[in-house]
Amino acid sequence: MDNKLHFFHYLHFFLLLSSSCFSYVAFSWIPYSENKNYEGSSDLVNLEYHMGPVLSSPIKLYVIWYGYWNPSHQATIRDFLNSFSSSYAPHPSVADWWRTVRLYTDQTGQNISTISLSGEFFDFKYSQGKYLSRLSMQYVINNAVRSYPKSLPMNFRNGVYLVLTSYDVQVQDFCRAVCGFHYFTFPSILGVTVPYAWVGYSGKQCPGFCAYPFAWPKNSGKPPPNTINGGNNLMGAPNGDPGVDGMISVIAHELAEVSSNPLVNAWYAGDNPISPTEIADLCLGVYGTGAGGGYVGQVYKDSWGNGFNLHGVKGRKFLVQWVWNPLRRRCFGPNAMD
Repeated sequence: MDNKLHFFHYLHFFLLLSSSCFSYVAFSWIPYSENKNYEGSSDLVNLEYHMGPVLSSPIKLYVIWYGYWNPSHQATIRDFLNSFSSSYAPHPSVADWWRTVRLYTDQTGQNISTISLSGEFFDFKYSQGKYLSRLSMQYVINNAVRSYPKSLPMNFRNGVYLVLTSYDVQVQDFCRAVCGFHYFTFPSILGVTVPYAWVGYSGKQCPGFCAYPFAWPKNSGKPPPNTINGGNNLMGAPNGDPGVDGMISVIAHELAEVSSNPLVNAWYAGDNPISPTEIADLCLGVYGTGAGGGYVGQVYKDSWGNGFNLHGVKGRKFLVQWVWNPLRRRCFGPNAMD
């Protein structure tokens, strides 16, 4: 889900989780009795470094809130982004998860650096309308750095711009291919090249596609299974909104990849740089130990039965997909049980 049109592997979306008590791991409603680890294989993955830069200077993240946003949704996402630089959240934490991303280096041996939320811009007037293409997305960034008097800084040295679109904004290829992507701006628009990422709110647009595993995939061809009480056993969203909680995992995915492959010439698998398989693409649908074949893996459950695998600031909990660990040569996260 980056500068390419990446289709999710729908077979990974047939999982729903039953409720359990706090501190229990979550198991699939589909019978799962095999002990084999499905988290990736070093024999099958050929992740290579293509000599391009990674984001090795301390990363300054600038968020552009595009459209009308619910303040409580903003607060959840803001707390997640602030969790990257926090050392106070319990293990396994968002900061622990980022340490796997930081294992990647450039040709000089410099690792990917820390990341911190450094500025916000509110484009509530929909400066580029309610339908955005990838090109118009760059004009959204241009507007954010040139608006007077409250603009974002133009940081081409170590800035990353994150465009988050509200529920009523349509984005090119949103449902057909991607829930988010990363790219870089053309010098003709901003005068310099800067990396950016986009993620759309998925609570109303394609919830079964982009809010996985908190929403049922409509393309599965069957409705979610009912419980005895007439509801369904979808995994509960740890912060109360499937669209926002699903969006957070996509944000993590894109930040990992924009940091390890900002100009599409650094870390990726495959021979085609136009459609690379990057470090988070390798782990789609993997959230815990034993994941694979339509099973998200072993994750925690809070006292309400909501699934999570990371802790954040202010007591927040998040469910974020794993990324490829270059040392272990498999998908990995700090909640791993092996």
